[in-house]
Amino acid sequence: MTEQEQINKTMIFVKETLKNAEGGHDWFHTERVYKNALLIAKGEKANVFVVSLGALLHDIADSKFHDGDESIGPKIAREFLFKINVDSEIIEHVIKIIENISFKGGNEAQKFSSPELNVVQDADRLDAIGAIGIARCFNYGGFKNRPLYNPDIKPNLNMTNAEYKTSNAPTINHFYEKLLLLKDKMNTKTGHTLALERHNYMLGFLDQFYKEWH
Repeated sequence: MTEQEQINKTMIFVKETLKNAEGGHDWFHTERVYKNALLIAKGEKANVFVVSLGALLHDIADSKFHDGDESIGPKIAREFLFKINVDSEIIEHVIKIIENISFKGGNEAQKFSSPELNVVQDADRLDAIGAIGIARCFNYGGFKNRPLYNPDIKPNLNMTNAEYKTSNAPTINHFYEKLLLLKDKMNTKTGHTLALERHNYMLGFLDQFYKEWH
């Protein structure tokens, strides 16, 4: 089986697996991350096959929807990649990407680094900001029945991974706890350039939100 055939099979698998997923973590999110990852990879010395598989499988079982269990996604991905005969070294690299891609409150040291992780992580973070980032943020807030905003509940910038995963703070707080921090956490030049426009769009949105609120 060629690498392209393995990518195609992975796409079919992910589409099927995520067909009933929450709107911000569905196939369309994965597809956007995949396309942005390929775009960013053009400016980096990265293995495009690893980038492709990492982007396609990065949210195959997001821990947010599995009681915080971070082991399910890597397990599903490993079993699938083994089944379609992906080289074991590539599989391990993809698993490391899945295990290390998420924000985790922003205060936890990353245990793995590679050009491919940098690319996929930037692509995933791009989808968390800008117009789509705002839409995804409120979609997830609605899914969790969180209030839009509460002036009495201030953002918490020093959460542990466990606190971050169990937080029920208002959706607006998430902008300060994660989304507005992502621009400066981009790994690649292309990622940073793309993030800047989306970051500024979010600032404009927040200005308008507070005007209307008050």
